[in-house]
Amino acid sequence: MSDTARPDGGQNGWYVDDRCTNCDVARQLAPGLIGEAADGRSRVLRQPRDEAENRLLHTAAYACHVRSIRPPSRRLDPELDPFPMALDDSVYLCGHNSTQTAAANSYLLRRPSGNVMVDTPRWSEALAERYEALGPVTEVLLTHRDHAAHGRRWADRLGARLWIHEGDLAAAPDADRVLRGTEPVEVADGLVAHPLPGHTEGSVLYLADDRYCFSGDSLYWSRTTEDIEVVESVTWYSIEELAASLARSTPHLRFEWLLPGHGDRRRLPADEMTRRLAGLTDRVRALRPQPIDFSAVRW
Repeated sequence: MSDTARPDGGQNGWYVDDRCTNCDVARQLAPGLIGEAADGRSRVLRQPRDEAENRLLHTAAYACHVRSIRPPSRRLDPELDPFPMALDDSVYLCGHNSTQTAAANSYLLRRPSGNVMVDTPRWSEALAERYEALGPVTEVLLTHRDHAAHGRRWADRLGARLWIHEGDLAAAPDADRVLRGTEPVEVADGLVAHPLPGHTEGSVLYLADDRYCFSGDSLYWSRTTEDIEVVESVTWYSIEELAASLARSTPHLRFEWLLPGHGDRRRLPADEMTRRLAGLTDRVRALRPQPIDFSAVRW
């Protein structure tokens, strides 16, 4: 199907072309407007009814790593690019997801001691200028190897230190700081790296100010189950190691915001997050290895 074919909106509406990879990002950002088709890809459920909904579709389109969400004109309005987009008073969703980082979400955490980027959006000088305008970035934290592609370039441009775990060091061999072992490491005051091998050997979860949990691909909020989950079918390294990591780390994790690389975000009271993490730890302990199958993911 060519990109001029418009199965969702006919000849005059928004549509999703055949480059969609089922990353779920658009469905997170424009719920009710973009949904899942029978083949697992996204589709436009209905056309926008007002300017607010038009903006939601632009938000989804500017996050899409393959730019498969298209307006009637086939040209996005640059004035409606919302990224970086504030999620609360300290955290921004970066958008502009990259094909080279498996379409992962990335985040900017603003802190008085220096801003922190967790994983990265696609690289461009124009985007770098936006982040530079928000204040100095001192750290670029990589959660694991799948999200490392642009890390060095972003860190160099922003004058930041690049972090990765030794288990995934091959993906960023020139990192400035290398996390080792499984013990927590303080990156900065109130910012702690928790090595969490499982999804990959070098997966890391970053906890900030007992409020924000940047979980990479280790865990996420599922709209299907309305709970915290792991992506069992795409745990590359070891589901048993992930179970052990959760058992070791969960007692030390307290946060309100769950901010993953893939899957949805969620804010809940810290006590509720703690309760749900304990339940997740028990469930994952019972899991056994299975063949890798991205098509089995239902967000």
